[in-house]
Amino acid sequence: MRSKVLAGALALAVVATGVSPAVASASGGDALDAVNTFIGTQDEGNTFPGASAPFGMTQVSPITSHYAGYRYTDTAIRGFGHFFLSGAGCWEQGGLVSTLPTTGEIGPGKAFDTTKAATFDQTKYAAPFTHDGEVGKPGYYKVHLTGYGGVDVETTAATRAGAERYTFAQPGDHNVFVNVGQANDKEPVTGSSIRVVDDRTVEGTVESQAFCGGKAYTTYFTTKFDKPFKASGTWSPTGGTPGSRSSEGGAGLRGAWLTFGGAGQVTATTAISQVDAQGARGNLAAEHIRSFDVAKADAQRTWRRELSIVDIKGGTTDDRTVFYTSLYHALLQPLTANDADGRYYGFDKKVHRAVGWTYYDFFSLWDTYRTQNQLLALLRPDRARDIAKSILAIHDQGGWLPRWAYASQETNTMTGDPVTPFLVDLWRFGALSGNEMRAYQALLQNSTQIPPASSPFQGRSGNTSYQADGFVQYDPDFPKKGQDTDPNHGASATLEYALGDCSLSIMAASLGKKDDAAALAAKGRTYQTLWDESQTDRGFTGFFRPKVAGGAWFTPATGPYTPEGEDGFHEGTAWQYQWLVQQDVPGLVQRMGGPAATGQRLDDFFAYDHLVQDPAKAVREDWVVGPYSYYNAFRYNPNNEPDLHSPWMYALTGRPAKTSAVVRAAHTLFTNAPNGVTGNDDLGTMSAWYVFSALGLYPAVPGTGNFVLNAPRFSRSVLHLENGRDVTIKAPGADGSKLQYVSGLEVGSKPSDRVYVGFEQLKRGTTLDFGITEDAAKTTWATSPSSAPPAPCGK
Repeated sequence: MRSKVLAGALALAVVATGVSPAVASASGGDALDAVNTFIGTQDEGNTFPGASAPFGMTQVSPITSHYAGYRYTDTAIRGFGHFFLSGAGCWEQGGLVSTLPTTGEIGPGKAFDTTKAATFDQTKYAAPFTHDGEVGKPGYYKVHLTGYGGVDVETTAATRAGAERYTFAQPGDHNVFVNVGQANDKEPVTGSSIRVVDDRTVEGTVESQAFCGGKAYTTYFTTKFDKPFKASGTWSPTGGTPGSRSSEGGAGLRGAWLTFGGAGQVTATTAISQVDAQGARGNLAAEHIRSFDVAKADAQRTWRRELSIVDIKGGTTDDRTVFYTSLYHALLQPLTANDADGRYYGFDKKVHRAVGWTYYDFFSLWDTYRTQNQLLALLRPDRARDIAKSILAIHDQGGWLPRWAYASQETNTMTGDPVTPFLVDLWRFGALSGNEMRAYQALLQNSTQIPPASSPFQGRSGNTSYQADGFVQYDPDFPKKGQDTDPNHGASATLEYALGDCSLSIMAASLGKKDDAAALAAKGRTYQTLWDESQTDRGFTGFFRPKVAGGAWFTPATGPYTPEGEDGFHEGTAWQYQWLVQQDVPGLVQRMGGPAATGQRLDDFFAYDHLVQDPAKAVREDWVVGPYSYYNAFRYNPNNEPDLHSPWMYALTGRPAKTSAVVRAAHTLFTNAPNGVTGNDDLGTMSAWYVFSALGLYPAVPGTGNFVLNAPRFSRSVLHLENGRDVTIKAPGADGSKLQYVSGLEVGSKPSDRVYVGFEQLKRGTTLDFGITEDAAKTTWATSPSSAPPAPCGK
């Protein structure tokens, strides 16, 4: 999701093929050793390099000058924050409770002059650092600060607490600054407090603005040191006060300094809570962080277990690093939101308790419904069940299903209806067992109704025209409750609604709701209302076009409508959104003029002739424009979500070899370098796309449980499912540096000409044995009409 951030001038890119010493390729070893957490920290990938537990509440990572926290080309670290999102696109992304080790006397006229408020601005006291010796691995981060006489900083994290170890090179007194009035760049802190509890402990609050212009929320924290400090003080917007034990107020500089006498090494542990101060204290106690080294070992043991769910063989060292880093990024979120005692702050602004399960929050559904959700449901079904339960808890407490949930509030970010395919896929994968009817009723309400004006949820704000006329009217001035609203992007919202309704029809039919299923399946074909047969572009006829209230085609005041323009589509154009009809591929093909014309349109969309000649060059010259360049485009945009599935449209229309070629070309955008993620990673969405496509299977059609296939990148991959079964994917001769194609397939030792496998086949454990060829002309595998899965909402 990238609707708010302006493109601007990007920082100098790190050349994808030039890996710095800090991010050198892992050489063998286990999956944890292969991960490089610096991937995605440049060119708006927006990942963070610091420490986190899987799905952790607390992350400990450096803050530089970027709104996501850390940018690889920056030269100074402002502090080490304790809350981050991975890969999101809006400005407000945490960096809360920023701590930094310093040296120098603090007082009137001293090195840190307490009479000057600017002394305690983290942009002023930030420490320069070096990439030499910098380490970024799951559960562990290390960096050398070259300022303040030289300080080594290490961080690690448990689920609800994090730890930093500061090793000072300079003898004498040392300080730790705890800044509660500032956070990541462009993260508004509207209020904060800090209190010195005793000679080892500080605690307080940070009130900051939620993602994409959301409302303020409060984070409570407790920080405890392994050594007593001999002196302390606090600062406020007027300056510093030695000996002061508290500072509290609204927006502005605020924090505390703690001075340690002659200690060469200091360890700080911090826990946070969104419930209350008791929750933060309880989280710190529950994590039992008594030693940094033990905590680090525990964190890395946990990550080793998580990452071992997939074993891969083959490929280069860089291939291995990109794969396991992608898997790592996909396992960071959603975030644990209940405290160790089970309490969590609900969407009704009341405290609830999760007993025997984990309550999760921070759901970027417009992004994750396409890839990351299915990856977790396949590989981590226990977590998927709790994720589903969390979504239903949001509905029960808030009265509606979420779209972009952040810190117990709905931000109303992005458009369409992502929660429907998200939750239906969780049902299809078994994560709603025992809650099917409860979930279905919530989804049906979401599909057919609109939240009341008093509700903070916006829901399907375009439902009035959609239910009556089969389309969401395009109205750029339609009122909104938050960041976005559907009629502002009526054409793409219509396509998203139709895709969601089709997926819900599958669930309805399974639950015996025949009338609902028929009505929802018909809604799954409402995309047809926006197909304008008169539109031509680049030699092709027929495109989706927005309609205004009353049903007239939209025409811009500045000139004729063009499928390459921005009107009516959210972060994309009619060219990119034309493929968002996975639920009725035969119907789409018919409207495009038949299989041959559809194939030509796909070829033009992917610049296929150029791609097969030089994949890496073609994707950078023909596809990729910029991380936030969504409009005035007619080609595939691998940086953004709307057409992530489109490479598999070749496979769904009888040309699977071309799917494999396009996927291999797209893989060149994922590299072992700081700019090695294409676009924002969006809470693991792009990373999950890479994991699935590298394995050779992709969840292209929501609600069906089907995975559409392509040539795997690795010669052998094994998915260790939680039920004890294995899915083994064999592709002898696979070589990611070349364009390769599937020449044949055996599923469970039986030949298969299907271009897909079902979740039910995979969960029982099976072997997919791919034949691989480098000659596309020699393969006819899965090219017959019967090879594609049936269209769930075709007619």
